[in-house]
Amino acid sequence: MKDTPIKREIVDRKIIDNNIANVGKASIRVIKKLVDEIEKESGSRFVRMEMGVPGLPPAQIGVAAEIEALKRGVAAIYPDIQGIPELKQEISRFVKLFLDVDVNPVGCIPTVGSMQGGFAAFLLLNNLHEGKDTTLFLDPGFPVHKQQHRLMDLKFDSFDVYNYRGNKLRDKLESYLRKGNISCMLYSNPNNPSWICFTDEELKIIAEMADKYNVIIMEDLAYFGMDFRKDYSVPGQPPYQPTVAKYTDNWLLFISSSKAFSYAGQRIGMMVISDHLFNTKSERLIKRFTSNIFGNAMIFGTVYSLSSGTSHSAQYALAAILKAVNDGKYNFRNDVKEYGEKAHIMKKLFTENGFKIVYDKDIDQPIADGFYFTYSYPGFSGEELLKEMLYYGISAISLAITGSEKLEGMRACVSLVKRNQFPDLEARLQCFHENNPY
Repeated sequence: MKDTPIKREIVDRKIIDNNIANVGKASIRVIKKLVDEIEKESGSRFVRMEMGVPGLPPAQIGVAAEIEALKRGVAAIYPDIQGIPELKQEISRFVKLFLDVDVNPVGCIPTVGSMQGGFAAFLLLNNLHEGKDTTLFLDPGFPVHKQQHRLMDLKFDSFDVYNYRGNKLRDKLESYLRKGNISCMLYSNPNNPSWICFTDEELKIIAEMADKYNVIIMEDLAYFGMDFRKDYSVPGQPPYQPTVAKYTDNWLLFISSSKAFSYAGQRIGMMVISDHLFNTKSERLIKRFTSNIFGNAMIFGTVYSLSSGTSHSAQYALAAILKAVNDGKYNFRNDVKEYGEKAHIMKKLFTENGFKIVYDKDIDQPIADGFYFTYSYPGFSGEELLKEMLYYGISAISLAITGSEKLEGMRACVSLVKRNQFPDLEARLQCFHENNPY
């Protein structure tokens, strides 16, 4: 066996130092900290694929607008909890122009990233109707959403949607929803980590089931417009970003500024509530959330309690970005399509060196190239593979923590891998393959 690029004793010692019982089940942030320390001690740069963070410069339109807002003194002033009017209006326009869905600006609420939006929504939705106290996750998904449930002592159920695509999804959903305890369901589209994308047929099925059983759909559009097989970037013209909001009124959307606009550091996202849901009344809300109207309970009961509003200057930044996008002056897709191009190259490097793509099909089509891809290696579980690849200076996360049934798999994010690292990645994968023949 060849020596590995990173000395095994360094990796093993750092795992012990960080008190990690099973590195394969460690959270994303724990893996990041571990790799930071291994890099520092070894002096060797990792090919880092564990963090789903942008790898591109932020949208400069937003930076300029935020600087100008700070110069005007907004840092000294609390923003309105519901968001500044300019931003609410541009979010509403964005939803109309890029999803072809009408929504009142009152239901367009800035949050401290989609993470805070999710936290607030989980809490409120699981207290909306008597007996409906459980979230259904259409997995695989973002592990922290389940951590939020544990933190709030909320119930959840889940299944891996990959084997229930197309019309199979109807019966699978109904097997959970007919129990009557599901308050809401959540999925991401495109999906983190598998990068599958629901079809319009599947979105109609999800909407039909939600209406039949009075369940609210939370659609996480963190990777808005990033299914690069189609161009969703022209305002007001089809094709539009697929959304369940076309087929039901029982929805709540999370739209991130982190990926499409590379504005992750300012922690600002968008929660968009349908007009129907915003005005839904429930007397159960009054005791804990100050109002019996869902939208008011969300803004003044939940979001207010979590943060007293979203960064004032960042709201001006996002408003400026969205206005430029809505006006057709800034095409965000032109920037972020770099992720798809890198994924295409990286997947080829993996498969040429004995690795397999785990989620490789979107029903009957090859999976798109995008922000994430999944891989495995014969003879290894995902947990074993995560640890073994640390010795080769390659970091990712195990699919085991995402709710995936593909326990042999890993999730790789392409964003932080620079093109000048591709030769090093190829050499490390070749070394791994030579050391682990099959």
